[in-house]
Amino acid sequence: MAIVFVLILGAVSLLADIANEGTRSSTGAYLGLLGASAAAIGLISGLSELIGYGLRIVFGWVTDRTGRYWTLMFIGYGINLVAVPALALAGSWQLAFALLMIERVGRAIRGPARDAMISHASVKVGRGWAFGLQEALSSVGGMIGPMVVVMVLTLDGTYGSAFIVLGLFALFAVVLLLHAWKINPRPRDMEGKCARADTTKRLPVTFWTFSVAGAFIAAGYADFPLISFHLDNGELIEESLIPILYALAMAADALSALFFGKLYDKGGMSGFIIMMAVIPVFVPLIFSGDTGLLLVGMVFYGIGFGAQESIMRAIVADLAPYCRRGSAFGYYNAIFGASWFLGSLVIGLLYDVSLIAMVLLSMALQLAAVPFLLRVRKEMRWRPRGEGW
Repeated sequence: MAIVFVLILGAVSLLADIANEGTRSSTGAYLGLLGASAAAIGLISGLSELIGYGLRIVFGWVTDRTGRYWTLMFIGYGINLVAVPALALAGSWQLAFALLMIERVGRAIRGPARDAMISHASVKVGRGWAFGLQEALSSVGGMIGPMVVVMVLTLDGTYGSAFIVLGLFALFAVVLLLHAWKINPRPRDMEGKCARADTTKRLPVTFWTFSVAGAFIAAGYADFPLISFHLDNGELIEESLIPILYALAMAADALSALFFGKLYDKGGMSGFIIMMAVIPVFVPLIFSGDTGLLLVGMVFYGIGFGAQESIMRAIVADLAPYCRRGSAFGYYNAIFGASWFLGSLVIGLLYDVSLIAMVLLSMALQLAAVPFLLRVRKEMRWRPRGEGW
């Protein structure tokens, strides 16, 4: 039952991310086409992530206090269904910016509820494996989405048509979500029942230490819209091939989520920490100006994303009491999103001033997370309980 439920939620993510990541892979080039500057693209990328993650504090709290996981899920995915195809009507980068904000609000509404449901199901299948499986399926959607965009651009030549086609996949996601609701209407009961007092337990200090590590990683991780803007301006590859690079990153994301998720269940954080010390090399590789190094850099970029979306969520689930999971994911993602916003803004501004300075700052911020991850590893006990530490 638990593994089937995780698979169905993963399939919902797959369909939704065909729409989301297809849109995301085209955002930089599309905004540039509408007249946005590199600094504006960095601001838009960061602010959209800030909204998408920051509002999860509110909806994480709502998730825990009401237990209405499915209501939040349907509202969140419904917003996605409207916002993505509406981008086809954007006549200015400002309007496109507003629609991207709306799409991120949808993510904020559904995110804590989805992660909490997966965490409850993961008790029976393993934290890392459950989140890794969901992320792998999500990444397959992220890989297909850019390919759909390329196909539409090849046949029609307009981004508007691409956004309309992507909207169909958002519709399919809502239909499948109905099936998930029917088979498991009360997902929190898979782990236990919560009294109202249980939803107000304090989150442990180790959780906040881990959130600081996530903040550094988020701040230093160059966002793909800026990468696509750089590639389009540098004319290193054809514009129509940029989404294919994103698909390559998503393929690496999917495989690494499964591998590192299982590795986390077997051996804890050690493998993840080693990987996070190596991953920052993607920055100089991507911005090197060499096509071969660019391809290698995109693989590392995807591997890092896979680890963030699988292991880091599994760690949050292990650190938080199960009746506070929605709030824990909400707080963690809000910190992550705020850091992503500030980092994207600074990195976007530095891109216009000094590419070398931008690369060095991006790497330094990511590496700053390692000492905090080591502290969390030292403090955690390796018997996942989800009752706080």
